[in-house]
Amino acid sequence: MPHGYDFIAVANRLPVDLTVHEDGSVTSERAPGGLVTALAPIMQEHHGAWVGWPGSPDLELEPFDADGMRLVPVSLSAEEIADYYEGFSNDTLWPLYHDVIAPPQFHREWWDAYRRVNERFAQAVTQVASEGATVWVHDYQLQLVPAILRELRPDLKIGYFHHIPFPPWEIFAQLPWRAAVVRGLLGADLLGFQRASDASNFLRNVRRLTDLKVSGPLVTIPAEAGPRQVRAQAFPISIDSKAFDRLARTEEVQARAAEIRRELGNPRVILLGVDRLDYTKGIRHRIKAYGELVQEGRMPVGEAILVQVASPSREKVRAYQELREDVELAVGRINGEVGELGRPAIEYLHHSYPMEEMAALYNAADVMLVTSLRDGMNLVAKEYVAARVNDDGVLVLSEFTGAADELQGAVLVNPHDIEGLKDAMEFAAQLGPKDARRRMKRLRRRVLEDDVAKWSASFLGTLDAMPRAARADEDEQETVVGLS
Repeated sequence: MPHGYDFIAVANRLPVDLTVHEDGSVTSERAPGGLVTALAPIMQEHHGAWVGWPGSPDLELEPFDADGMRLVPVSLSAEEIADYYEGFSNDTLWPLYHDVIAPPQFHREWWDAYRRVNERFAQAVTQVASEGATVWVHDYQLQLVPAILRELRPDLKIGYFHHIPFPPWEIFAQLPWRAAVVRGLLGADLLGFQRASDASNFLRNVRRLTDLKVSGPLVTIPAEAGPRQVRAQAFPISIDSKAFDRLARTEEVQARAAEIRRELGNPRVILLGVDRLDYTKGIRHRIKAYGELVQEGRMPVGEAILVQVASPSREKVRAYQELREDVELAVGRINGEVGELGRPAIEYLHHSYPMEEMAALYNAADVMLVTSLRDGMNLVAKEYVAARVNDDGVLVLSEFTGAADELQGAVLVNPHDIEGLKDAMEFAAQLGPKDARRRMKRLRRRVLEDDVAKWSASFLGTLDAMPRAARADEDEQETVVGLS
């Protein structure tokens, strides 16, 4: 397509929040999030388009321009949202890829919807991509898109980034459509993962499911026009840390942080948890450990308080409804047993907050608790570090997050070990200023240097260096062979 776009981002959602008015008109504003922050400058610089779902069922929109980008909406019906998104993506793949913390559900009609929607996304890309364009596909909802694109448009340079963990063979093998997913991903030239272990898991699955040659990070795929290589490698994602640092230094955020401490009764130590309300985040374990510390007199009410922000998430999925009930019951029980009038042990907030309020909360908190049972990266940990402009505060971090590979200086914990988690929380709350500052300075150096712009530049630079696949004759199709 001579008038197409040279750079295409493909994600489940468009990078804007749309509002449909009563007269049928639609307005948009940029959605928050690190991916949008990372890719927007690239889109604006390279004449880019973004393909994604606009966020509402049965919303048919023509492509439109916003924030210097061409946005290409992919319409989904209410049934497809239920089957492809809430079903296969979030009730099959999400729990399976997070170590089966909750049991995944395997339904053939969900898989059929997932395959159809992935085909629709790929078709949308082909309509807007210029000859030889670079396409960057994002995340587990779209794992089949690379191979579909490879078949439809072999001229494209295709990258894929997997934002969540990729499971080992012993877990991935449970998926009835495991070979099709691997085949879908192998359509890319470059596969990016959060951790080296995720990339290794993927390569081991390729070995188990195919007879393709795997050498180090490279998979060699024979094709009619000559062999093609796929690279699988870790590219740990980050945040716009310098912007977060600037925000945290503003007078408004600093004043709000002081106000938060006053509203909480000026305790000696504030512990903070900030999570989507998701069973992977270890919120129940954290609350249990803190409740025991309070009951044992190691975190007296009034001297310490836990603030738990739990953003609403996937509220139509039963596992999430049950989690909310469990968390709210646990908070109520602990506050009822050990709290005092006007002085709860736990301040629980089931809301989403703007970035300015989050920066103030991070500034107010002495200890940040990131105790995920499994997490691809966990950017909350990096946001807290970026907000600690005075080089103070302590990060308690789960070993099972991608961030644990990078953030040397955090207090690492196994969240399944309740006694160990209690000890880590108490250690962090009592850590002296000198030791806390030494740890935080080390953390801030890493987070401020390795920001989201460096992440995207590293991935796209590696993708650009990958050799283009040899072109077959027009009547020939490249195939991925050796898949069982």
